[in-house]
Amino acid sequence: FDHAAAVDAVYGEVEQGLLEKLKLFTIDTKALDDKETYILRPDLGRKLTDAAKETLLQKCEKNAQVQIIVSNGLSASAINANLENVLLSLQQSLASLNLKMGTPFYIEQGRVGLMDDIGEVLQPEVVVYLIGERPGLVSAESMSAYLCYKPRKETIESDRTVVSNIHKGGIPPAEAGAYLGNLIQKILKYEASGVTLVQREE
Repeated sequence: FDHAAAVDAVYGEVEQGLLEKLKLFTIDTKALDDKETYILRPDLGRKLTDAAKETLLQKCEKNAQVQIIVSNGLSASAINANLENVLLSLQQSLASLNLKMGTPFYIEQGRVGLMDDIGEVLQPEVVVYLIGERPGLVSAESMSAYLCYKPRKETIESDRTVVSNIHKGGIPPAEAGAYLGNLIQKILKYEASGVTLVQREE
């Protein structure tokens, strides 16, 4: 596996044109624009700035059934390669299931735990977090989707459902979107995600 591709993935940028095409506005975390801080201080990537909270309250509706959020995470390449197909097929899937979506947006330097902060601000029923994975042995373009039912400050890691390995050599992006739609429907039905969802389905 190519070390240079991994470095590009982590230090690269998500294409501005892609975000504009998908109509995603951008907010910052407390890790702001410094990659070194982001890598060394995961805690800062889990917190919104006050300005970001203000922006969300202005631009997003509260209490949506499904709130989709996107971040470069540890691979901008993953977002550049997969986001468009995953997002469009997920939006299509949610529309066909008659689920009401909030306004999706992009987060610079976000970590997974940030969904709890966003849950506190916007209070959606389900948050779907599309995020670039740490470049692995197989691909620098792998994206994950984290889903959580009513994420809040007290949410723990085992409350999250994860679908990883979304890329052309793993779960194809367009298929991933449809799969996530069905998963969201289940989360809403059982009012649970993560380990609790598995237990309730049994």
